[in-house]
Amino acid sequence: MHKLTLNRWLTHFQKNQADRSEPDWQEPTRLGDEELRELVPSLAQFELGDGGGPAYLIAWNREKFLTQDHARRLVDLWFKEEEEHSRLLGQAVRKFKGKHIVSHWSFSVFCKVRQIMGVSFELRTLLLTEIVSNAYYQLMLKHGGPRDASIAQMCRLIIRDETGHIAFHKDRLSLSHKSFGMIWAGLFNLMGLAAGTMLWINHGRAIRALGGTTAEFYDAIWQAMDRFIQGLRRKTNGPPSALRDHPVLCDQNHGAGR
Repeated sequence: MHKLTLNRWLTHFQKNQADRSEPDWQEPTRLGDEELRELVPSLAQFELGDGGGPAYLIAWNREKFLTQDHARRLVDLWFKEEEEHSRLLGQAVRKFKGKHIVSHWSFSVFCKVRQIMGVSFELRTLLLTEIVSNAYYQLMLKHGGPRDASIAQMCRLIIRDETGHIAFHKDRLSLSHKSFGMIWAGLFNLMGLAAGTMLWINHGRAIRALGGTTAEFYDAIWQAMDRFIQGLRRKTNGPPSALRDHPVLCDQNHGAGR
């Protein structure tokens, strides 16, 4: 085990709990009724997906990954932040007098696929979900934040966390002895576009109501996936390092879906 890498992420997740000012939910909104009519159900669905559901790894073979040294502790901290996102989203739903939901067909399908396909596939799927969700929050911040301070504050907190999660996955994948060439990148982008399309089907109306566009959303996720792949290749093609044999952050040979 390489303690520096392990301690880096344990420290990151722990320190990230500090300096988290609660959004001012009492701040009056300047969002219109039509915008809120589309936005609030979207927020409720994200509340369910981020922490209102299982909020953990659920693949059939997850224990094979979680029983590695300290893996469970890292995953606990990661999903603790997801549960915090659910709480924030729930507060936003309450502010706008929306309805909380306990199920949604797309989330049920998402969970079933994660469960069946194995932990390796689940980890990759969750990474792509982080990337496309980050684009959603960026557009909400850009188009809705200027007219609602609490939405802006909520989005900034969630984006801060999601950016850390994406970097965590980049480190984890860089240790896997894999080659991230054109075929891998093509499959990664294809899965990312599929995840983004599912998100847009469910939430595009909310972003469009705020003033965002379909082209803007797809451009954001495409650029984010490209940045991730290029950053991953730089890390992987760098100088040889003992980090490459770290068992905690790697997901190679851990289940189906690769």
